[in-house]
Amino acid sequence: MVRPAEALGTEPGAGAIRLVLADDQAMVRGALGALLELEGDLEVVGEAGNGTEAVALAASLKPDVVLMDIQMPGVDGIEATRAVREGCPGTRVLIVTTFARPGYLRAALEAGASGFVVKDAPAEQLADAVRRVHAGLRVVDPALAEASLFDGANPLTEREQQVLRLTLDGRPVAGIAAEVFLSAGTVRNHLSSAIGKTGAENRSQAAQMARQKGWI
Repeated sequence: MVRPAEALGTEPGAGAIRLVLADDQAMVRGALGALLELEGDLEVVGEAGNGTEAVALAASLKPDVVLMDIQMPGVDGIEATRAVREGCPGTRVLIVTTFARPGYLRAALEAGASGFVVKDAPAEQLADAVRRVHAGLRVVDPALAEASLFDGANPLTEREQQVLRLTLDGRPVAGIAAEVFLSAGTVRNHLSSAIGKTGAENRSQAAQMARQKGWI
């Protein structure tokens, strides 16, 4: 549910860094908001439960920073980040996620995010990350940045990513082919290529490995 400042019962404070929290778990949003508002210079002015709502709130409230989760229903955090940055250039995005995966880091930065931290970071570290992002700096979890350097870029093509995502849903090759408007043989070729690139033994394992690395 979208919750603008009026719904939260707050008035933007003069000089405060205005924040929108986007996470599909209400308890997580509440906990993050409570921690951040203990800081005198941070103020939560809105909450969103998915990427579509986050983009809408950013457009209406023009916050300084959106704290964005990645895995949300509908529009995910990566696509929402891209939309926020395109529609509200003055709003910066800080990814705050449970999924510390190098592939997600690369995708988030390519989408225009200014920072990437994990949810179990100490409250002081998260608040500092918000301030640094607001100041125009880039903030990335050091361990994740190092892992990203060693893992390299996502080797999968868009089609390979697409068919692996559908594989995660348990769909057979025929079902995937119908969904993406390709022949079953072409789908098998994409899956075979993806299996080779991930070093997996089969398409199910390839899909799981790709998700673990943040490639899909």
